[in-house]
Amino acid sequence: MASIDELFKKPNLPTGSLKRKLEIPDAQEAYKSTKINGHSSPNGRHANGGVPVEDVADDGEVEAGPDLPPEDGEEEERFFGGGVTKDAAEALEYLDQHDGGEDLVEEKIDSSWLRRLANTFEKKVTKNAELRARYETEPQKFMASEADLDAEIKSWSLLSEHPTLYPEFAQSEALPQLVGLLAHENTDIAIAAIEIVSELLDEDVQAEQEDWDALVASLLDADLLQLLMSNLTRLDEDNEADRSGVYHSLSVLESLAGQQSVAERIGHVNVLLWLCNRLNRREDSITQNKQYAAEVLQVLLQSSSLLRVRLASEVDGVDLFLQLLAAYRKRDPPKGSTEEEYAENLFDALTCVVDEPLGKTKLLEAEGVELMLIMLKDGNFSKLRALRLVDHACGGNGKASVEVCEKLVDAAGLKTVFRMFMKKTDGATLEHIVGIFASLLRLLPGESAARIRTLAKFAEKGHEKVSKLVDLRQSYARRVGTVDKEIRGERAAMSAGEVEQRNDEWFSRRLEGGLYVLQTLDIILAWLYAEDPSAKSIITKLVGVETVSDSLREQMAELGPAAEGVDGDTQEMLRTLVDCLQ
Repeated sequence: MASIDELFKKPNLPTGSLKRKLEIPDAQEAYKSTKINGHSSPNGRHANGGVPVEDVADDGEVEAGPDLPPEDGEEEERFFGGGVTKDAAEALEYLDQHDGGEDLVEEKIDSSWLRRLANTFEKKVTKNAELRARYETEPQKFMASEADLDAEIKSWSLLSEHPTLYPEFAQSEALPQLVGLLAHENTDIAIAAIEIVSELLDEDVQAEQEDWDALVASLLDADLLQLLMSNLTRLDEDNEADRSGVYHSLSVLESLAGQQSVAERIGHVNVLLWLCNRLNRREDSITQNKQYAAEVLQVLLQSSSLLRVRLASEVDGVDLFLQLLAAYRKRDPPKGSTEEEYAENLFDALTCVVDEPLGKTKLLEAEGVELMLIMLKDGNFSKLRALRLVDHACGGNGKASVEVCEKLVDAAGLKTVFRMFMKKTDGATLEHIVGIFASLLRLLPGESAARIRTLAKFAEKGHEKVSKLVDLRQSYARRVGTVDKEIRGERAAMSAGEVEQRNDEWFSRRLEGGLYVLQTLDIILAWLYAEDPSAKSIITKLVGVETVSDSLREQMAELGPAAEGVDGDTQEMLRTLVDCLQ
């Protein structure tokens, strides 16, 4: 049996675009601040000079507004509204015809361009380093070279439009020089270099996988990660330029975090610790960088089981996540806000971690199950996300999963979950509820108090929960049957090769139609059939033993004969249930 979460390994709930854009300060406010302070520099850094804006003296009446339309005799001399006289227009036309000479030729971006730019870039880097060393105490003598270097760094932006040159750039001396600038004494230079690396790795770049891999390998070999983390420690987010540098650094980490092998290479303890500390930083409101740090951490944890274990064991991230999420027990973040995305990413990151046995143990130690139950009772925004987290925490097969299930029962969670089940729910909520039911019936020890209490919940009030399970089973069977009929029609007109190519697509369509919920309902019904005589009678009469048995055999076939680990345990459970149905 495969769930949507397991197939796609995508724990986050629907949210905005993963790749976010840097928020630009309001232009009008920036203009006003410049008017107020004539000594401010455009980039927010300290400037040595600046001419203040003088107020114009009002010596008398002043005409304001645009000029009046021309008199009748002036029409030929002036084009009203364009600001260009007839003579000036003729002069501009003459220049257009004679001054250009030849059409401008667009520079060709190829290997030759790359070598020229690399050569010029190397000279700028070397010159700046020499002048800084020679005139260490006289910055006015090397500032011009710094401005030239900054402009040269920005020239590399064009490379992102031609990713076929990435392998050649990766082999050049320019790449380690660019990465080395992250340690430049001038943080503006370091931030400019970070921004270029971010552009080169951006998801919008249409690079072939091998070209992207070549660039990433060379960047990491040039100690990009170590220099990036060192640079982050000296950036002050109270400064706008430094805040931008942190944003672009997070963008680099996000771009590298998507693939497991790369994520594990960059996701050592220092990176995880810095991200957790950034999340724990107190702010009056959730800023873009704090939200981005949560998102990057979630992407890293989603990519690698190793990093999930590392976060739980070496960084104590589970306790931190629970502390941060406690703020949303009853309070909802503003809808569509940065804070809402931040909270969603915290839930997603924690959900990733509790998929690991150590993550489940840490959740129990930090009383996370109790916090989730409070959210199920009192929360609004947090309710579905808490339910999903409990579903993942109860899942799996091992001692930690059993302990989570027992804690759910001991903490009076059955009443809360069954109350939600009996209400009208959406598909996502129902999926997680039946997932919890299946885990409880599978993992709670036989004859234990927790198992007896669970079975009693299904039996109370004339087995109304069993009757609802049957009704849901029939509803989902119709939905999946409709999809299966459509697929059979498509298969009939296809060759064997075409069918093979479409199998994954068809399976996804069946999942979207409700296959996972249908299969999970059949597992629950099989358990109840095996353990409760009254439930057995209802299931036999309204569903049919063969129907449930066929569903379980289909799930065994999907797992395959060589299933091992968790899948092997699931196959053994299915085989046992099929035997009980005979």
